[in-house]
Amino acid sequence: MDVKKVSVFGLGYVGLTFSVCLASRGFNVVGVDVDTVKVKLINSGETPFYESKLKDLLTKVLGENNFRCTINAKEAVLNSFASFICVGTPSKPDGSIDLKYIRSVSRSIGVALKDKDDYHLIVVRSTVTPGTTRNIVKRVVERFSGKKCGVDFGLCMNPEFLREGSAINDIFNSDRVIIGEFDSESGDLLKRLYVEFYGDDLPPMLRTTLENAEFIKYANNAFLAMKISFINEIANICEKVKGADVTLIARGLGLDHRINHLFLNAGLGWGGSCFPKDLDALIAFSKKLSYNPILLDAVRRVNELQPLRAVEMAKKLIRRLKGKRIAILGLAFKPGTDDMRNAVSIGIINKLIEEGAVVVAYDPAAMDNAKKIFGDSIEYASSIVDCLRDADCAILVTEWDEFRELTPEDFIKYMKTPAVIDGRRIFHPKEFSSKLKFAAIGLGKFVD
Repeated sequence: MDVKKVSVFGLGYVGLTFSVCLASRGFNVVGVDVDTVKVKLINSGETPFYESKLKDLLTKVLGENNFRCTINAKEAVLNSFASFICVGTPSKPDGSIDLKYIRSVSRSIGVALKDKDDYHLIVVRSTVTPGTTRNIVKRVVERFSGKKCGVDFGLCMNPEFLREGSAINDIFNSDRVIIGEFDSESGDLLKRLYVEFYGDDLPPMLRTTLENAEFIKYANNAFLAMKISFINEIANICEKVKGADVTLIARGLGLDHRINHLFLNAGLGWGGSCFPKDLDALIAFSKKLSYNPILLDAVRRVNELQPLRAVEMAKKLIRRLKGKRIAILGLAFKPGTDDMRNAVSIGIINKLIEEGAVVVAYDPAAMDNAKKIFGDSIEYASSIVDCLRDADCAILVTEWDEFRELTPEDFIKYMKTPAVIDGRRIFHPKEFSSKLKFAAIGLGKFVD
């Protein structure tokens, strides 16, 4: 049984990154997706999205013939030891997850398994609510394969904990591997696969039930979202206390080993594909169980309001927004990616447009995605200088490294009115406030 022969279903952020990382360490990986355009693109060495270091690694594994993509699910299953399910689980209008892709891929794998004599391991890496792997994936595969879980095929739930922008590093240097197993044989086989991948650097491993593994992913993301919303709530209070600075308060909190400093960076809120979707799904799941998740609702509400702090600060700095030219530095939900799903820049820009402002935006990676969202309702700059030129106010939204190099003199030189709002706390407040109009999240000197 060759554990290094793997198929990965779903070639989005999770699936494609996982595939090339496996392939880079000698695994023979077949990627499967229903999107023929995406399959051809990846097979040609191009990535359908931006992720740091991904394109170079893709080129490497394609050249070594360790990775290829196909739309043929049967071929992939018959020629692999394990199939990883990495398809999307989008939100429904009520916040609950839509499992149509999970059902579809489970059916495809089941149909393929019908013609396979050998034992096959199925591993769910998609984020799914507790009970999904056992009650949907297992049942659908059994129905369409005519085979029995625990006898003819194994089943595990193996959540991913990747940060967009550093996903490859997170896979190679994972701080844990969670294995939710249908039975011990399934878990043993998945452990063997990870021993092959990590060698002597195998991370701490927790083996548990399918449901616990599913729940761990949701609890993990909800807790991180809570930490961010918490420090943003503290930041909002800081702004009403002269001399208070949330960055120093967060530093003091982070020295407590029970809390630590991670995810205590105050700013304009969290976005992306994971935190909003997963928090909404956990809230909807809880309410379906007749439990009202008060804290989770509050975490979400704080984050919904946080981006608008930037607009309120702009009003304080330049008084009125109608007809004013506002420069937006950063569009992606975080640096290192072109992903604009649930990006805080969207709410900020829409509110500025509503206020009658003229918006010009720049991002090193997300300009094409921004154009799909805003069309011709805003202007698109080709550089930082182009974005700042003749602007009445600049709002730092995404903390790209190239923005960290900006000095007060850069804003003074190019802007019509040098007024800057630091939405991610990357600028030195004393230096900036001494030379231009300046406001920052969680900085109390701007109390009226």
